[in-house]
Amino acid sequence: MNKRNKEVITSAGIDIGTSTTKLVISRLSLRNTAGMTHMPRIEITDKEVIYESPIFRTPLLDGKEIDMEKVDAMVRDQYEKAGIQASDIQTGAVIITGETATKSNAKEMVSHLSDHAGKFLVATAGPDLESIIAAKGSGAFELSKKTNKTVANIDIGGGTANTAVYRYGKLVGTCTLHVGGKLMEFDHDSIHYLSPAVQKVNEKLGLDLTIGMQPEEKTISKLTDYMAEVIRKMLDGEIEENEPLLLGNLPQWTRSIDVVMFSGGVSECIYHPEGCTSNHLYNDIGISLAQSLLENPQLQLKEWKRPGETVRATVLGAGTQTTEISGATIQVDNATLPLRDMPVHMIDFKEEFESVLSSMSDHILAGSRVFDPHEEGMTMAIYLSDLPLLGFKDIQRLAKALVTAFDEHRPAQPLVIILERDLAKSLGQAIQVLEGEREMVCIDQIKVEHGDYLDIGSKLDSGVVPVVIKTLTFHE
Repeated sequence: MNKRNKEVITSAGIDIGTSTTKLVISRLSLRNTAGMTHMPRIEITDKEVIYESPIFRTPLLDGKEIDMEKVDAMVRDQYEKAGIQASDIQTGAVIITGETATKSNAKEMVSHLSDHAGKFLVATAGPDLESIIAAKGSGAFELSKKTNKTVANIDIGGGTANTAVYRYGKLVGTCTLHVGGKLMEFDHDSIHYLSPAVQKVNEKLGLDLTIGMQPEEKTISKLTDYMAEVIRKMLDGEIEENEPLLLGNLPQWTRSIDVVMFSGGVSECIYHPEGCTSNHLYNDIGISLAQSLLENPQLQLKEWKRPGETVRATVLGAGTQTTEISGATIQVDNATLPLRDMPVHMIDFKEEFESVLSSMSDHILAGSRVFDPHEEGMTMAIYLSDLPLLGFKDIQRLAKALVTAFDEHRPAQPLVIILERDLAKSLGQAIQVLEGEREMVCIDQIKVEHGDYLDIGSKLDSGVVPVVIKTLTFHE
């Protein structure tokens, strides 16, 4: 089978979480799924995990910073054990999750790893994306595709509970809570750490928890019972906007949840309670939280399903589920790629085609003002949404409008165009005829939203490029 029909690329997933850091190496098989007489369509047809690291405790300096040297050494050591080099990595993601995303050097850490741990290893953070990646890694996403049920995956780690809800393989919504095992920690029997969110719940419930005290088990249970009930309210759409454990937006789903799956570190004590007998085992409240979830009567009314992957769900998703593949008929300047951290500015063609063409300059200016207000040279990707069927002359006119608008407002920036329909080759060639010297990337078969961030990798042997849609939100 020739290279155009089959290609294998190596992907890495690195998850730096509140409590633990993990790494997986995977092989992604690409194949042309179109018939011989059809336009090529390259898709990821197989994902094989070839190496899983042990679960390491996330190294911190004084609790305020990630120990970058230790993480770096850990990654290099695991690459060596897997028998690969950084130069072998062609796609994947470094993600920073939970409370770790609040550390003062979090952004520096993931940027460093994404620059040094592979050719195209992207840096991501943000609770919404964590939720989606974990749901894909746990199997909740696949389960929703196979049933007519609404499936919620709740990934509970040390600092956050990240929930993603799917129905028929479509994302219904996400929600993140300050719920996790490391939000209250012990030094022997005494409280060593209370997170700000837990301190608010402490005041609300009148529990009188303070640093240095030795709380009774029933007091800890009151706290974790409250956390479990907040999870129940979130699933049922009853959580309130002033809830102290809510991180970010309220849930967006309106359908009732049929199936609940738990992943993350706390899920180990949900599915294996016999091995979790005392909070002192981990010096935190993770075991008590798992028990409270198991004993919440309304949660028990829902169907519980054990995921295919629990504690490694997020890192597995990062290594196998973050990459998308562009269309094969695209127009790219290899010297321009890879491109990273590009905000997406959407131009919607739901209006009349002529109207959008005539206002193209205004659209590009609007994007520049939002994403590059200080004119620092940020490369911006333009997503042309809902394009109508276009003939040759219309494609030429669209190319002319884009080139003119970029010459006016973004003269020194690469022209990066994202399409959902198979028009990239035609539009890219039309742009090249008009302005052959400008750096240009025009790809299709990718669907994004306004405000997403994109990384586009170098062209693969099969003529496609790997694309990762992500968020770069480091919560404060």
